[in-house]
Amino acid sequence: MESGLSSLLSVSIDFETSHLFFPRIIHWIMAGLFVLILMTKVAPFMASVKRGERTLPIVGEARDNLRFFGTLVLIAAYFYLMAVVGDLFPYTGYGFLMVSIAFVFLMSLLYLHDWTKKALTIVVVNAIVAPSLAWFVLAKLFTITLP
Repeated sequence: MESGLSSLLSVSIDFETSHLFFPRIIHWIMAGLFVLILMTKVAPFMASVKRGERTLPIVGEARDNLRFFGTLVLIAAYFYLMAVVGDLFPYTGYGFLMVSIAFVFLMSLLYLHDWTKKALTIVVVNAIVAPSLAWFVLAKLFTITLP
């Protein structure tokens, strides 16, 4: 009985593949979102093409170029700076924390419509609290190494 309980309570980690756990979850989430996009956007588009309609959904939609390209630039800068700042404070997660605070702040400003004092206060608080909470949970509670 004792060996059965101890084997039930013991954890063995395969360090050669354990780092793939969360990327697999993210891949499945992204695959699900891709299927959702196909169902909601591409299927109506293809149905319009088959019916021979002159105005097709999706094609005529306007795009906010500032937000679109701003998002791409911020994401690229986020990943680049994560490595750069992370190298300044190796194995502490401070690179993740500092760059994530700046990223969330700038992304929030990019998508903010009404620049009121209340909205800016919410943006600042969210930019500090959300990455700090994620850093605390990942780096301190679960001891996951962050850049």
